Amino acid sequence: MSRTVRIGVDVGGTFTDLLLHDPARGLTWPGKLPTTPHAPHDAITAGITRLLAETGTPPDAVAGVVHGTTLVTNTLLERTGAVVGLLTTEGFSDTLELARETRFDTTDLHARPASPLVPRHRCRGVPGRLAADGTELAPLDDDAVLVEVRDLLTHGVEAVAVALLHSYRDDRHERRVRELLARAHPDLPVTLSSGVTPVLGEYERASTACLNAYVQPLVAHYLDALRDDLTALGIDAPLHVMLSGGGVTTLADAKEFPVRLLESGPAAGAIAAAAVARRAGEPDVLSFDMGGTTAKIAIVSGGAPRRKHDFEAGRVDKFKPGSGLPVKLTVVDLIEIGSGGGSIAAPDALGLLKVGPRSAGSVPGPVAYGRGGERPTVTDADLVLGYLDPDAFLGGEMRLRTAEVHKAVAREVGDPLGLDETGAAAGIVEVATASMAAAARMHLAEHGRDPAGFALVAFGGAGPVHAYGLAKQLKIGRVIVPMRAGVMSAYGFLVAAPTVDQSRSLPSPLSEVDWNRVEALYEEMAEQAGAVLGTGVRSRRSADLRYLGQGSGIEVDLPGDGRLRDAFEDAYRAAFGRTLDGPVEVVTWRLSARLPGHDIELGCEPADGDPRRGERDVHFPGHGRLRATVWDRYRLRPGAEIAGPAVFEERESSCSFGPDCRIRVGDDLTLFVDLG
Repeated sequence: MSRTVRIGVDVGGTFTDLLLHDPARGLTWPGKLPTTPHAPHDAITAGITRLLAETGTPPDAVAGVVHGTTLVTNTLLERTGAVVGLLTTEGFSDTLELARETRFDTTDLHARPASPLVPRHRCRGVPGRLAADGTELAPLDDDAVLVEVRDLLTHGVEAVAVALLHSYRDDRHERRVRELLARAHPDLPVTLSSGVTPVLGEYERASTACLNAYVQPLVAHYLDALRDDLTALGIDAPLHVMLSGGGVTTLADAKEFPVRLLESGPAAGAIAAAAVARRAGEPDVLSFDMGGTTAKIAIVSGGAPRRKHDFEAGRVDKFKPGSGLPVKLTVVDLIEIGSGGGSIAAPDALGLLKVGPRSAGSVPGPVAYGRGGERPTVTDADLVLGYLDPDAFLGGEMRLRTAEVHKAVAREVGDPLGLDETGAAAGIVEVATASMAAAARMHLAEHGRDPAGFALVAFGGAGPVHAYGLAKQLKIGRVIVPMRAGVMSAYGFLVAAPTVDQSRSLPSPLSEVDWNRVEALYEEMAEQAGAVLGTGVRSRRSADLRYLGQGSGIEVDLPGDGRLRDAFEDAYRAAFGRTLDGPVEVVTWRLSARLPGHDIELGCEPADGDPRRGERDVHFPGHGRLRATVWDRYRLRPGAEIAGPAVFEERESSCSFGPDCRIRVGDDLTLFVDLG
């Protein structure tokens, strides 16, 4: 049998989303079931088993599985990774403790940054030194390396990170450390900073290498277990993993560099939103992905999400740069807010209503799920306000507990604040929406953009539910809700292009660039990318430039005419409204290599029958409770135009739009909503 089926799997904090696509049969089939937090691969295998059964797909027809995971993020936040030791250049063992020698909040005397993953007593310096240009000043002391590692092992070290001075320029000493440890301790995982991120920045490079070493044993075990589960199902097909930058990579590459999976789940949503924007012909959209635990917002411009090459993980304060651990890798530029369907609502000590960041997750989950949750959440408020049908949630598989929800909302929020149940539920949703709107405004303002110039692409289990309220707060005039919105991150895995992002720092004044050396770097990067991707690779070359003396650079695509300074000044002017006099230097050269992505149709043939399911009372922001028509999304007809108030239901999600909206049904059953 020919293999034509691909499956995307997104493991979220509350639900595991799946999407099966078979172009040979013109089939796109979704799946959604509660996440199993202590063994995420259990939900994955259960979901895939169900998809195969529902679609009549034999396991040997599966050509590939693409997966995204929050395992790296959760391991960092929960501090449950491996015991790591750091080898660095003698005299630089305090690098992680010194960090950037700045306070992330100068107004808070008690502010403390995230603690390093490797404490000072497990950071060891070894003799040997390279100069900034890569010249060897002192040879590496092989015996000292082995002595320090033996001592680290007595302290319970399970993995070693190596971050020697100037290894981005010449990695010979780091490679020598790996050779020594491979012979002396062959089972010890070793991460080289020059392998993970060979770029300028001693502290950032060391921090990234330590994080990679910290999560590597756990991620390798998890991916191997998932691979074994798939094999047991009879699926002998490649398992690929989503990268933080929006591409996908091989299982072997993911196991070697798991730090690159840090933002893999959120990245998939932005990739999916970009695909929807391209299909809809919308040049600028705001990707709004709201699940059970968090909401993610990203800018998509020109059919692609913005990306950046610096990231902070595990921030002590989510909105304060410098409070986390720096990671040098390519990520989709998005903002994440602790407002999801499972976010818990309660008055604080001052009597003010707070929503999130604590989440009920999938266990025990919202009160409505009947799994032991007792604190009201955003999902519970949605049920009270009429956004959700208690008998149709997950296609009727999970009946929501309406009576218990009303009691919990009244007990935990309404009575303490002197509100009736509707007022309490509306307050919960309003606070959550305001938090998301504030984060979106801040994210857009950082890029000099006005939200009014964007359309809002809403997806995730809870995104469409709250799209109307968010759009009104941001003064956005158009909302787009794609078909299968509840499993759009899984769709992102399937449309994403296999990608390898490479970078090499080679600081030099622009007027003195050694172009032969640069070309050799690009050939080296292309060779490494080809080893992962194979043939048919498309490459994009870029570089980070800055005015001499500045601390950070701007990424600029290398122009075909060679006028790199002009390209830099155009980018600088667009970012800051001006240019400066003086010399320009190149800091880092970058190569993004990728294979073509997939174009997958999300829609489905409309089912027969009347699309009207009936009517019910729904509370709309700014309008109060109104009688709204309830529509079955699977029975809508392309080209239909519908006036609000209206509710649209499908198995994995629901969306509601007020009386000031006009809704048009697209050819693939996408909803285009224009707010009056």
